[in-house]
Amino acid sequence: MAEPAYQSPVSVGRSFYEDTVERPAYPALDGSVEADILVVGGGFTGLSAALHLAASGVRVVLLEAHRFGDGASGRNGGQLGTGQRRSPEELEAQYGYEASRRLFDLAEEAKAHLHETMATHGIEADYAPGQLSVVHRRRHLDDYRAHADLMAERYAYPHLTFMDGDETARRLGSARYFGGLRDTGTGHLNPMKLLVGTAAAAARAGARLFEGTAVSGLAREGGRVVARAARGRVTAERALIAVNAYGTGLNERVDAHVMPIGSFIGATEPLAEPERVLPGGEAVDDSRFVVRYFRKSADGRLLFGGREAYTSAAGDIGRHLRRQIAEVYPHLRDVALTHAWGGSVGITMERMPYVRELEPGITTIGGFSGHGVMLSNFTGRLYAERVAGNRDRLAAFEALRIPAFPGGRRLRSPLLFLAMTWYSLRDRF
Repeated sequence: MAEPAYQSPVSVGRSFYEDTVERPAYPALDGSVEADILVVGGGFTGLSAALHLAASGVRVVLLEAHRFGDGASGRNGGQLGTGQRRSPEELEAQYGYEASRRLFDLAEEAKAHLHETMATHGIEADYAPGQLSVVHRRRHLDDYRAHADLMAERYAYPHLTFMDGDETARRLGSARYFGGLRDTGTGHLNPMKLLVGTAAAAARAGARLFEGTAVSGLAREGGRVVARAARGRVTAERALIAVNAYGTGLNERVDAHVMPIGSFIGATEPLAEPERVLPGGEAVDDSRFVVRYFRKSADGRLLFGGREAYTSAAGDIGRHLRRQIAEVYPHLRDVALTHAWGGSVGITMERMPYVRELEPGITTIGGFSGHGVMLSNFTGRLYAERVAGNRDRLAAFEALRIPAFPGGRRLRSPLLFLAMTWYSLRDRF
C-alpha cells in the first residue's frame, strides 16, 4: 500500500521506492532524554548501529532530521557491488597486500551481514543476484580482463568472469558497450524496503527512534555528549555522527572530508518487453568516472541513474535520463518515466569511507562514495562491536588516509563542481 503523497525536504522528486513500501512514522523528540549512545542520522549506518547496539542491551537514542529514507540510503541505485569503492589493485599499491586483503574480506563479510540481517529480521527487499560492470571505451578492456584474473588468483574471489563484446550485448540487450565483467557473487535490492525493515527491527530491539528532529548543536559537557534539538536534548556517554552527505554544518571536520554530489535516477513505466533488457536480471555499472548505473525493478521497470549536474527540477532530470537511456537502449527512446528523482551522495577525496573519532566519545562514519548499501550497514554493526568491547574491526577504516577537500569552506564546493565537470567531459572521449 502506497503512503500519501510526500515530497522529501532534502531531495528532489518522489522516488519510485517510496511507492513500493509503507513507511511508519516515528515521533519527534520532545523533552530531555538520557542514553548510553546517541546516533545522529537515520540512514543505513545509523539505523544499523542502533539495531545492533539495542540488541546488545545498550540504551540508544537515534535522531533523524527528516524521515528515515529521505537521504541517500532510501533513494540510491540499490546495487551492492563487491569490495571497496576503490579496487584491490589501487588499495594494494597504496597500503600493501595485507591491508588491501583485509579491506576486501571485510567487504565480503558485509555482503553476508546484509543477507543475515534480512533473514533474521524478516526483511523482504526484492534482492536479485548478479552485477555487470561494462566498458564504454575499448582501451579499458585489458584492465578489466586482468582484474578478473587477479581477483580469482590473489583475492580468492571466483565469481568474476570476463565478457567479450558479444556476451556483453546478449546480457545487456544492448550493443552499446564493448565488454566487461559479470559478478555472480553480489546483487541488488530495493533500498527503501531495506531501510524501513532495519528501522522496524531497531525499534523492536529497544532503540528509541525520533524523526523530524534536527540536531542544532553537538558538544561535550561535563564528560558527556549533549545534543540540542528544537524541542529537547539528548545526553549520552558517546555519540555517532552518521549523516553522510546530509549533515553540512554539524561538524567542521566532517564537512571538510565528506562532500555531497548530486545523483539522479529515473524509473520507467513497466517495460512492454522486459526480456529485451537485462534478461538475466543483473544490475549494471559502467566504466565512466561519472558512473552510469541501471537495473530492472521487481515489477519490470528500468531504473537508470547517473551523477551529472542537472537542475533541481524533476522534469529536467527526466529529460537528461531519457537521453542516456536511449543511448543504451534505442528502442526505449520514447519510454515514459513514472518517477525522476535526485539527491546527494557523500564522497571523499579517496573515494573511501571517512571513519574518525572526532573528539573523545564522538565518532563519525560516512563518505561511502556511492558504495554504501552494504558497507554502511556493516560499519554500523562494527561501531556497535566497538562499543560493546568485543573487537575493533572499525580500526581498518580509521587507518585509511582521507585528506580534506582543498579550497576551505568557501571554495570546496566550486572546486568539486569543476572537477566533476572535467571528469564528465573526459568520459565522453
